Amino acid sequence: MFKRLIFHLLKHVRPVMIGNYKDSKGKKISQTRVGSSSTIIGNKGLTLSKNVFIGQYNFIEATNGIVIGTGCQITNFVSVLSHSSHKAIRLYGHQYTSIADKKHYGIGSVEIGSFTFIGPHSVIMPSTRIGKGSLVAAYSYVQGEFPDYSIIGGNPAKVIGDTRKMDKEALITNPELQCYYDEWTKE
Repeated sequence: MFKRLIFHLLKHVRPVMIGNYKDSKGKKISQTRVGSSSTIIGNKGLTLSKNVFIGQYNFIEATNGIVIGTGCQITNFVSVLSHSSHKAIRLYGHQYTSIADKKHYGIGSVEIGSFTFIGPHSVIMPSTRIGKGSLVAAYSYVQGEFPDYSIIGGNPAKVIGDTRKMDKEALITNPELQCYYDEWTKE
């Protein structure tokens, strides 16, 4: 009996996708879905475009501004951060909590361009801009400026390819997709 009760309760607390997602002003964002197990802190600083997918178990800290473009997909177990104390904590040691204006405390906005894919277990650090049509490989530590159509990977991440080259083969095989591809790439 007890096992059945636990099973029944757990069946209702599994992560689900939340459609009809609303921005910080309560306005519905068209076709945008966010996983129920993802955490968003500082959502007043988060700008989501339409048709964004944010999977499960992500952490998005947007107090200093994060913009996620149209059609972006953020898979699972991804962190997107607009502040970071990873240097300051070591530099200040025991005095970290007693000093208000810290040096080397990273603060900066993040911009993820339209139709970009962020692979699982990636970390997007403050002061990062990822261009449209990019792909971030799983387990990447991303910080800095990355041009449109970048394939980004590594720790620290760097540009390792161009998505247009990858897409070219698919477009040759399926020429009927070219009109859809051209529509967003010319924006």
